[in-house]
Amino acid sequence: MNGTLCIKCKGKGLCGRLRCPILEKFKSFQSIAPVISGDSVFGASPPAVFVGSFGYPRVSAGPLIPPLANESEASVFEDTSAWANMQIQDIISMRSRMVRANTNFHVKDARSKENPLLVKAQELALSRKPVDTEAWFFKAPKQELKFDAVLTPMGPSGLVKNFELAENPNVPKKVDYLVYDTDALAKDAVLELYKGDIPAEHITRLFSIGLLGKERKIVPTRWSITAVDDMAGKELADRIKDFPWVSGIQLFSGTHFGNHFEVLILPQAYAFELIEIWLPKAVWSGESSWIGEDSESYDGKKGYSPLAGGYYASRLPVLEYLTEIKRQASVFVLREITPDYWAPLGVWVVREGMRKALRNPPKKFDSLEAAVSDLAGRISTPKSEWMQQAKMLSDFRFQTTLDFFFK
Repeated sequence: MNGTLCIKCKGKGLCGRLRCPILEKFKSFQSIAPVISGDSVFGASPPAVFVGSFGYPRVSAGPLIPPLANESEASVFEDTSAWANMQIQDIISMRSRMVRANTNFHVKDARSKENPLLVKAQELALSRKPVDTEAWFFKAPKQELKFDAVLTPMGPSGLVKNFELAENPNVPKKVDYLVYDTDALAKDAVLELYKGDIPAEHITRLFSIGLLGKERKIVPTRWSITAVDDMAGKELADRIKDFPWVSGIQLFSGTHFGNHFEVLILPQAYAFELIEIWLPKAVWSGESSWIGEDSESYDGKKGYSPLAGGYYASRLPVLEYLTEIKRQASVFVLREITPDYWAPLGVWVVREGMRKALRNPPKKFDSLEAAVSDLAGRISTPKSEWMQQAKMLSDFRFQTTLDFFFK
């Protein structure tokens, strides 16, 4: 396998194979205990719904149900912020209990209320708390694990005959208002929910199951995760441009599930750059390392990032931090993925890893050279191999700004 292609593809089939050999490897060696016997399942959904992308615009969608889970147990299944002290194997074992109750839909079915299974999935997606759910399948769900670069791992799946919510969903007022506002654009609804402190996971499932916007559609979950990260990020980027610059150079560091993050905050107008380094034997890299870069200037991102969902997931926490401190800055992020990240857990690892790093006390420096030297000491890859791709650091070093003349 070509390691470079695998990193760019991450299981999307760019190599032409019908099945990704890396993802199939995890399915084969991860033994899971039988999650469900028979053709029905009952448990508290976290709540969670999943929409696949295969066969688009005809997709499979439905609730995710951990059998026999009660409300207090179920809430942890989707709360990625609560997984920090778990091991990769713990997360896989937990998520392998999430049974996918699939129904086939056309993405435009979201515009009608004629399919009762879609209506029930939408009702579940409204809730902020777990909902007791029971599903009946045409035949016992297939015992397997689903891995993906963007999505969290999931367990057995089957074609559902019917499912019922055993209790009423607990719906936040902001969610109720915007779901029934059919005049609001999907983008505006997402931003209103985000500003209303509705968690990103909740917004994603509303967007994915076709509950937001004018021309409503069912959206594959993997696409909606990145779309929500992107829309929220753009909104915050526009907001911080009215803030004064940070007063000096700051450096944050942190590690999360074998992903190491260095976040360098520079006193300049807003810009963002991400360098990804995949070390040999990390989940997608095979026997060779790989370095990729993408960035945006003050005017924002043009087109889709070649670093895919990881770019938007790393940018959002940075913008949350700058919004919180009411400052503007140029931000350089270096993410080094080590062999300790041996199974794909989803793009949430990047988002939560960045938030974790930004909660650590920062180091402060008088010069860029001192900051980069300190940063490089925690990176396994030689500085010469990634520094040549770091456009922002070169610009900061050699570009004279008006601020320079007033010091």
